[in-house]
Amino acid sequence: MSDVYELVVTVDLRDEITEQELAELRWHLGIGPQPERLSIVTRFPFVVVDDSGDPVVVDEPHPLLAESGAASRVGGALCSALAGRVDLPGKGWSLTSRQEIHPDAFDIVGELLSWLAARAHSTHLIADHAAVRIGCIRFHEALTPHVLKVENGQVDWPA
Repeated sequence: MSDVYELVVTVDLRDEITEQELAELRWHLGIGPQPERLSIVTRFPFVVVDDSGDPVVVDEPHPLLAESGAASRVGGALCSALAGRVDLPGKGWSLTSRQEIHPDAFDIVGELLSWLAARAHSTHLIADHAAVRIGCIRFHEALTPHVLKVENGQVDWPA
């Protein structure tokens, strides 16, 4: 049994992103090198076993939406792209990413998605303006996706 989900992020971002943030975003998408300083997602805790057999938490930065090539469980291809927009008011960026994700990664990927939602163009606001539509997620065996939204900085992950 596999707990893999298909995550599709499709969001238009306002043109309020600094060059440093843009560099880090490109790294997370697998289309740029890792910046020296991380400011969007700053902690990447990972548990390893030390030489004496004790579990130790280490920080292992890694891009969160950078997988590419054939998907192993959800079919199709995994990819990410970022394109400049000139047709939106204030210009901005369009981001698309299709990834496979395990529930163990929901928290850390949620940090990045919450950051994106805070910079999303108004076209992504849900009717009451309390939440932002950020994409969709689908359990690999499910036929229909779950709309993924961010409200009050929290991602509405499936139960």
